[in-house]
Amino acid sequence: MKQTERYHDFAAGQTETFDYKSRKTIILVYALPFVLIRAPSWINADHFLRPSLTTRTPSLTITTSSAPNLSQIRRPRRQVGASMTTSSVTWTEETVEVAGCQINLIKGGSGDPLLVLHDEMGHPGWLRWHEALARNHTLHIPWHPGFGPSGELDWVMNLHDLAIWYLGALDDLGLEGVDVMGFSLGGWLAAEMAVMNPQQFKRLALVGAAGVRPPEGEIFDIFQVVARAFITRSLLNPESVPEFQAICPDEPTPEQLENWETSLEGACRLSWRPYMHYPALPQLLPRLKRLPTLIITGDQDPIVPPSAAQLYHQSIPNSRLEIIENCGHRPEVEQTERFVEVVAEWFG
Repeated sequence: MKQTERYHDFAAGQTETFDYKSRKTIILVYALPFVLIRAPSWINADHFLRPSLTTRTPSLTITTSSAPNLSQIRRPRRQVGASMTTSSVTWTEETVEVAGCQINLIKGGSGDPLLVLHDEMGHPGWLRWHEALARNHTLHIPWHPGFGPSGELDWVMNLHDLAIWYLGALDDLGLEGVDVMGFSLGGWLAAEMAVMNPQQFKRLALVGAAGVRPPEGEIFDIFQVVARAFITRSLLNPESVPEFQAICPDEPTPEQLENWETSLEGACRLSWRPYMHYPALPQLLPRLKRLPTLIITGDQDPIVPPSAAQLYHQSIPNSRLEIIENCGHRPEVEQTERFVEVVAEWFG
């Protein structure tokens, strides 16, 4: 008999169903010690200590108040090597093997290459800001190993490991002296890579980047809420975001649910302890003094406090800090026009 347990997030009005027969265990395995330490502030630790839990192996299957309507799936799963056209830009999605791992790679546009490193929730799909930047740049958007449809690397256990792997992967992809832009966890990843090898990149942009401990405030604990609640929480005014249903639909497709699940697992493995930062990174960032670096933050970012962007700015000589007004954690969808204007000017 299949064992399941339903958990309701009252703040978000959403329900998770945990399937205890699934192989997806990593969030609980990595999170449990930390949860028990922090539990008094946000959850009843006894829930995790019940004897009945010892026989369960949880997997997140995130649903809204009703199951996804398969007849209304927004976009079917794409096949390897598929090509799609949105407006004037054609982009491809394929599986490639680089540096010993099979990864899913989205590529589109024309012009100089721009490497885009997605956040802890994975690639959100081809959006307006992709379309705008792809007019003058060839976007290379890999799914990180262990995220979404990409394969896993057993030896990659933290962001430092992943940064090392990526430097080798960029060699295989022929992306040397490339522009790079990273979002949230992907911004942290970009900073780690740049610190290791500043000459690898031509210009750097960090958007809502984690990786440093904010002098004021704390990085939001993404593992205490369901995926849709986290995406909603990251936006200052979700109802005013034109592409909200694209990145966080009321009825996510099975593909989207799976990608969210594996991405959260990957983020948990890479960033659990210390949570979402590397204590020594501010001391290493001065290495980027010759690498043109743009730091972007929303003025009301509820996930990574703007003080983290200030610390990046103070630690990287000659860097530029851009604070986007009336914006949360996702300026690329909350203030798309301003974001594109700033980024397009930066990368030329």
